[in-house]
Amino acid sequence: MKKIISTKNAPAAIGPYSQAVEAGGLIFISGQLPIDPATGAMAPAEIKAQTEAVLKNIAGILKAEGLAPENVLKTTVFMADLGQFAQMNEVYSKFFPANAPARATIEVKALPRAALVEIEAVAAR
Repeated sequence: MKKIISTKNAPAAIGPYSQAVEAGGLIFISGQLPIDPATGAMAPAEIKAQTEAVLKNIAGILKAEGLAPENVLKTTVFMADLGQFAQMNEVYSKFFPANAPARATIEVKALPRAALVEIEAVAAR
């Protein structure tokens, strides 16, 4: 049985999907964009600011479920430009300072709302 997770600590879904879904003790967090949940505004068009905003949204979903970044098992990072990988990684490494989750990073042609980065995550209770 699945549980739909929804919180005001992260932006509302902009399509027919849930912010996150839990099943079997795993939390599947939909790809998060660099959108401020309070205002709906995009973070500045700069990779570090957008990565920080995305990770803050993931943290908001985790916190709503009593979890923390340490509970994340795997992330998938989608980037509009892999040439900005080092800058994204600098911010990402502060969010996961030790025992980082497994990760895949993929360059894509475009992301919703012209974002520079989107990250999805899988966490465990």
